[in-house]
Amino acid sequence: MTRAAIYVRTSRDREGGGLGVARQEQDCRQLAARHGLTAAQVYSDNDLSAYSGKPRPSYRRMLDDIAAARVDAVLAWHTDRLHRSPTELEEYITACEPRGVPTYTVKAGPLDLSAPSGRMVARQLGAVARYEVEHQVERQQRAKLQAAADGKWGGGRRPYGYEPDGVTLRPAEARAVAEATDAILSGASVRSQAAAMNARGLVTSTGRPWTPQELRKVLLRARNAGLREHRGEVVGPAAWPPLVDEDRWRALVSVLTHPGRRTQWSSARRWLLSGLALCGVCGSPVRATLLNSTRGGVPSYTCKVAKCVVRNAAELDQHVGAVVVARLSRPDVADLLAASGQPDSGVLQLDATSLRERLDGLAAAYADGAIDVRQLREGSERLRVRLAEVEEQMAAAGRGEALAGLVGATDPAAAWDALDLHRRRAVVDTLLTVTINRTRKGRPPGWTPGNSYFDPRTVEITWKG
Repeated sequence: MTRAAIYVRTSRDREGGGLGVARQEQDCRQLAARHGLTAAQVYSDNDLSAYSGKPRPSYRRMLDDIAAARVDAVLAWHTDRLHRSPTELEEYITACEPRGVPTYTVKAGPLDLSAPSGRMVARQLGAVARYEVEHQVERQQRAKLQAAADGKWGGGRRPYGYEPDGVTLRPAEARAVAEATDAILSGASVRSQAAAMNARGLVTSTGRPWTPQELRKVLLRARNAGLREHRGEVVGPAAWPPLVDEDRWRALVSVLTHPGRRTQWSSARRWLLSGLALCGVCGSPVRATLLNSTRGGVPSYTCKVAKCVVRNAAELDQHVGAVVVARLSRPDVADLLAASGQPDSGVLQLDATSLRERLDGLAAAYADGAIDVRQLREGSERLRVRLAEVEEQMAAAGRGEALAGLVGATDPAAAWDALDLHRRRAVVDTLLTVTINRTRKGRPPGWTPGNSYFDPRTVEITWKG
């Protein structure tokens, strides 16, 4: 009895349920019957592209069975279902040739790989199949590039903020993206915004809860600003409406991609001054940590380098908060904010728009032959350096917007208490520098038994501006 193996594969299971491989198997069984073969085993690799490079476990198992003399013939719908590259074809020939295992295909006929003529035909069919796939990929890539240049959506998973057509806004999601953008520009963290969206019952476009990583990816999309990307590069305006204006989006990108921005989630996000306050001895930032004590550990600030200073975290946070509220309660608070050095965001947005228009103008001038390559390169480099500076200032202006609900508040203490931790950190970072010095000998003035030894005289507050 001739033991025949049927091998089936589809590049993409568009219909689901393996219907493509099922049809291939049916045709191969009919082919086996015509040749008087018994289909002893079916090897199926469903939804695997011919040239993706992903392993094909069933194909590998079939080769092992051929080498072990458990297969006497192979049936396939076409040779391109079997071989994905010239290297794979040669491996297949090596497995089949010693025992003269023939190959029968529904569309390309029989192949006797034990004969030179059969191997020649197999190699020719493989070369043609390879050319057709590569040519198809080339056409698809060119079509995607043209679609990107035209601002059209390239298809795929529904983009968050839009309907499945990729163009029509989904209002609730669009508002969520805009609100998260504004909150982060005002000093909030991506983590806090992901938590807020989950608390509101909002989910991703695939129906999953938000993670900081997923939200960051969505917020960084050029699509949010009504721009079309191709291979990570903005290629022009898109056909869909924006979720936020371009300047706010670029300011957000500058904030989220800044090299100094923390990406890990630690105690720095649970305490007001972690990473902001400085050690008065070595000058390094302090961090919050649990120090051992008879009470099981007290959250404390200590410097990262040599633990030069140690201070109770809760008491220091409370002290600095009181200092900020007192300063915001003064009549000249507006002067303080003006002196904080934050640039006018409206002016910066105009500058950024002008610089981008000048970059576009240089490209147009080069296309028209008005300037040469050297002039284009030098001019573009100068404009891009200036644009990077403006975008950095826009990010700083966005962080300064954290002060926006505090100036002129009728009750600064209540306004401060209403802020979340990330907004409070942004306010502190904008207004002042906190330096923790060594403790003094003896108990601080006003100390009473049962209270801590926190001494505000060892905390130096320096107002910025």
